[in-house]
Amino acid sequence: MIEKVREIFNNEASAIRNIPVTTSFGEAIDIIYRHVHSKNGKLVTSGMGKAGQIAHNIATTFCSTGTPAAYLHPSEAQHGDLGILQENDVLLVISNSGKTREIIELIDLKNNLYPDIPLIVITGNENSPLAKKADCFILTGAPAEVCSLGLTPTTSTTVMTVIGDTLVVLLMEKIGFNANDYAKRHHGGYLGMKSREISGKE
Repeated sequence: MIEKVREIFNNEASAIRNIPVTTSFGEAIDIIYRHVHSKNGKLVTSGMGKAGQIAHNIATTFCSTGTPAAYLHPSEAQHGDLGILQENDVLLVISNSGKTREIIELIDLKNNLYPDIPLIVITGNENSPLAKKADCFILTGAPAEVCSLGLTPTTSTTVMTVIGDTLVVLLMEKIGFNANDYAKRHHGGYLGMKSREISGKE
């Protein structure tokens, strides 16, 4: 059991190390900064299934670090929630295959409402329909899942999370986000207390 745990950890760590480091990260940051921080739009994230849970987490982490963001469920978008989109927003979608039907339909709906909203895609397939529709796409490296069936989103969602964390940190640095800014957005709990302590020392 111990060796199996080590093997899983090693496979997950290797997948993270093999995420392609390209100019796409900088391009994504420039797009988000321009639309959210210069044009007063917001970042809207979306994904289906497990990828959707990662997209939701990315949105909430951006919110607490100075970049207004919201999660849009791709199916609910077809039943009115698409109205969350505004003309200066950015749409960031996650799909490991790059072929997720609900996400492709979401892009078509977005284009019908606000065709100029830029699209950022996180995917494991650079030749996919979503990658081809994107203004900017970030590749995950398409790692094999550690699931014994090779099916359950495990390693793929790990690298998606790391890519999201990377975008958050890069944008925090670009906007000069500090502990005082954090405390204003995250008042409650241990992190709220800690951020106020840090900001008081700055």
